[in-house]
Amino acid sequence: MDIYGFYTGKIFDAHHFLGCKAADTGAVFRTFAPAAERIAVIGEFNQWMETSMNRIGDQNFWECYIPDAKPGMMYKYRIYQKNGECVDHCDPYGYGMELRPNSASIVRDLNAYQFSDEEWMGKRSDCREKPLNIYEIHAGSWRENPLDENGWYHYQELAEILIPYLKENGYNYVELMPLGEHPCDESWGYQSTGFFSPTARYGTALELKEMVDRFHRNNIGVILDFVPVHFAVDTYALANYDGTPLYEYPNQDVGESEWGSKNFIHSRGEVRSFLQSCANYWLEEYHIDGLRMDAISRIIYWQGDPARGVNGNAVEFIRYMNQGLKERHHGILLAAEDSTSYPGVTKAVWEGGLGFDYKWDMGWMNDTLAYFQSAPEDRVRDYHKLTFSMMYYPEANYLLPLSHDEVVHGKATILQKMNGDYDRKFPQARAFYMYMYAHPGKKLNFMGNEIGQFREWDEKREMDWGLLNYPVHDNFHQFMKALNIFYLNNPALWAWDYREEGFQWIDCYQEERCVYAFKRKSREQELIAVFNFSDKEQKGYSLSLENGKYEVVFFSEPPRYGDYPISNGIVENGDLLLNLSPFSAIYIRKVN
Repeated sequence: MDIYGFYTGKIFDAHHFLGCKAADTGAVFRTFAPAAERIAVIGEFNQWMETSMNRIGDQNFWECYIPDAKPGMMYKYRIYQKNGECVDHCDPYGYGMELRPNSASIVRDLNAYQFSDEEWMGKRSDCREKPLNIYEIHAGSWRENPLDENGWYHYQELAEILIPYLKENGYNYVELMPLGEHPCDESWGYQSTGFFSPTARYGTALELKEMVDRFHRNNIGVILDFVPVHFAVDTYALANYDGTPLYEYPNQDVGESEWGSKNFIHSRGEVRSFLQSCANYWLEEYHIDGLRMDAISRIIYWQGDPARGVNGNAVEFIRYMNQGLKERHHGILLAAEDSTSYPGVTKAVWEGGLGFDYKWDMGWMNDTLAYFQSAPEDRVRDYHKLTFSMMYYPEANYLLPLSHDEVVHGKATILQKMNGDYDRKFPQARAFYMYMYAHPGKKLNFMGNEIGQFREWDEKREMDWGLLNYPVHDNFHQFMKALNIFYLNNPALWAWDYREEGFQWIDCYQEERCVYAFKRKSREQELIAVFNFSDKEQKGYSLSLENGKYEVVFFSEPPRYGDYPISNGIVENGDLLLNLSPFSAIYIRKVN
């Protein structure tokens, strides 16, 4: 390992040196703990008796070789602090851990699995001019495994049922909520103790590799949530690791996050090298295709508060890490969950940006959902909530997220957010989703959105799949399936998402009618999207188009999505007359 690079925060391979390295016989254990008085390894291989570690290098690193250590065995570092106390810690760079509430690390041999996804790895891309339709899931609550006491499927079991579902329903990427080991189910993985350890809830590291491999062989990309901002407070993990705040700030003013976790101190090179190596590890070892980085506003600003100013060290860290990851891994995508107006989030680092490929468009999400929550009579007032996004859209490469965060904590699910009673919610949701899929930007939906989930997400329960026994929910599911597949097959909806010529307003001044119309373009195709978000039929709506013949290719209303009568599909004098149903949407294309 490049020691100088480790201290200056320049390396991405600290995990190749630190942690437990299994060999043909035994294993080598190494850890970084400069302030420790002494350290011993305890584990199954030595009957949990101490095997002393020795200082090496500049004396800040510790090492020992244990000949009886084998893959699958548990171990901990017993770290003696200068005050005489000792604490048993899991390995910060360990490749496996026990299931909570236990906390031992586990020896893993990551070389035991060989991928067979060369074709996928050679052709994958950041999808800038390709379709990107992401299905976000929490692996433990998508479906319940009746044969497991916790209801969880193992990684390879999940692949068996999830892959055909994704393919049938028109999703070409899956995004997994954090898979690093974590002690609290309710944190959903965002407060981690094992940053290099795939959670034991769903199996082993090798099983995770097999799952990703199977996704790739079925042409499905895998995105992983990555948390570079904070970590769990548990004393057996990173917190106060060598008796001092090694990974965290020494003071609580900026050291504790709003979630009660510890903030990483990004001004320390050792911490940067840890996080850079961790991000690289998931991409390198598991062939993950992209990282969605959580809480980037807390990287940009101190505690996420613009009034406290920019955290220059953290910003420099994220720029350096993003550039390094892109240089090392062909075709990956990096997405920022960021609600701030900080400039240049998706600009390249060499252009002065942060180096992300995509930024979650939280403004679009908030404005659009607020619009559909409002009563139809109030949408006249709120009309331009749906035009505002295109005023700032050129500023970044936006991704449109309807994520887990929008269906928890009393916010209601996406379907439930639609205004009105049960029956009125469904046509509005269909029109809303057609608006989302026609709007520039890649797409993300959390599990359950596609079946019209009414109950807020709970990590302890599977999705309410029984809803599909009700025709209205089954019809909605069929609509979402048809819309997803239509999106994947029509380049006008994705090829020029981030080019000015890919979008053109046709009509955005129908405040009284709540009607909108715009055009999406690509090199191969043009589509026209028309929306009526009022509760009244809009008869004789005149749409100004070029002369020619037009046909409707997708319609929001059942029984057959895409079957919509145009009384006059011929445009001879510049106008196409449409009768728009309440809460409806149509996609039109020119035939000749």
